Amino acid sequence: MTLIQEHSETDTRERILVVAERLFRQIGYQKTTVADIAKELRMSPANVYRFFDSKKSIHEGVARGLMGEVEIEAQRIARSEGPAATRLRQMMKTINRMNTERYVGDSKLHEMVEIAMQEDWDVCVAHMDCIGNIIGEVIAQGAASGEFEVKDLQLAALCACTAMIRFFHPQMIAQCATKPGPTIDEMIDFVIAGLSPRIRAN
Repeated sequence: MTLIQEHSETDTRERILVVAERLFRQIGYQKTTVADIAKELRMSPANVYRFFDSKKSIHEGVARGLMGEVEIEAQRIARSEGPAATRLRQMMKTINRMNTERYVGDSKLHEMVEIAMQEDWDVCVAHMDCIGNIIGEVIAQGAASGEFEVKDLQLAALCACTAMIRFFHPQMIAQCATKPGPTIDEMIDFVIAGLSPRIRAN
């Protein structure tokens, strides 16, 4: 395969995903068919299947793109300047905001994510692992500078992510929106307090 062919195939894959996401938003995940996507692109369904072996793989590609945007922003915050606690707060609030904007405010995309979670798509698992690793990266930086006191970095990252699940998981963000509970800032305060050095009596 030549370089031009590779670029052309990559471009076609991207166009399929862009159109699929638009249709998911317009008519819904369940109602969108490969034939609908092919029609929008003025190609045959068989040609779409050359690039994605199933309808599910197209859905996974769309989800991967949406989740990848969150991961890129989280990584950018993790690698920025400033205290670890400040970056951790900014990152957690950004993940919450992006997931709320993408999925909760858009009922059609929320449907797609709900099914993805139910089917336990590999892309969802990989995304959660990635976010956990990025949070762990900031916690490790805080531990190295003395800002945090952590015995087990992996456990600390897991606990931080678990504490924030109500604010990270699209379904829980939607379900808990009107239920009583801590605000996102109160929960982040709790997480940071748990990571901070203990004051020991003499």
